[in-house]
Amino acid sequence: MALGGGAARGWAHIGVLRALEDAGLPPDIVVGTSIGAIVGGHFAGGRLDKLEEFACELTRRRVFGYLDLSVSGSGLIAGQRLFDRFDDHLSGLKVENLPTRFAAIATDLSTGHEIWLRRGCVNDAVRASSAIPGIVRPVRLNGRWLIDGCLVNPIPVSVCRALGARTVVAVNLTSEFGRGGILVDDAIEDIAGEPVVEEAAPITRWNGRGALQLLHRQLFGHQKETAPGITSVILNSFSIFHDRIARARLMGDPPDLLLSPDLAHIGVLDFHRAEEMIAAGRAAVEPHIPIIERYLAEPGPTPMQSRLFSA
Repeated sequence: MALGGGAARGWAHIGVLRALEDAGLPPDIVVGTSIGAIVGGHFAGGRLDKLEEFACELTRRRVFGYLDLSVSGSGLIAGQRLFDRFDDHLSGLKVENLPTRFAAIATDLSTGHEIWLRRGCVNDAVRASSAIPGIVRPVRLNGRWLIDGCLVNPIPVSVCRALGARTVVAVNLTSEFGRGGILVDDAIEDIAGEPVVEEAAPITRWNGRGALQLLHRQLFGHQKETAPGITSVILNSFSIFHDRIARARLMGDPPDLLLSPDLAHIGVLDFHRAEEMIAAGRAAVEPHIPIIERYLAEPGPTPMQSRLFSA
């Protein structure tokens, strides 16, 4: 399994893995990038139940509560609260000792090298793999500052092959960004005199609740008709070039089955909609389980003979 990045949409990976388990087809190798590393690490360590329970209990308020915001340093979010929770799930687990073979993909901030994390603390590996630039602080591991693996390998099919996988199923969470093309719009309206950015209403009393409301609007936006928040801008921009990089990588090393769950209606910050995304993950893979069974029954192809079946 090659589990791609996609922020909140990563909960769909849970549904994919659950459907394969129910069909008696649990993967022998799981490689994940970003949120794919978080889900993949929990699965490989036998802790997917804990992650699913956590995801399904999230509400908008609880999501915001996990954001230990930082106005200094190298990211808007320190990430300590969230990964402390994951450490409760993954405590004591080492990548090299997991019952299912696992790797997390990260990027070396100084060199741009693709880093395969195959040893050490699972929580450290998934934290480094999901350190979104500008949002979550980079992670220092083995003398390197590491950030999100989506910058170099958004859907890590190549790593699955390198680890010995004969049949690779990949999951793309940002497929709708690949539908973009070139639009030429010559009808530019005159916006002179109109505000480019809507200013937030002033807070008359600087209390805890008012400050949090303002901060929430600045980070996430308020309504669809207003300007998007900082995190929405960064994450959607990230998803666009994530898709472009993924398409280029997959052309060179395609999986045997590429799954694209129907998530166009799910925002990259909608962590509180886990049940919908898990169901979408199940729906994406269940009709294609016979294809996976057929692939497994056939003699193994070499990487250059791999077939791409997009679902």
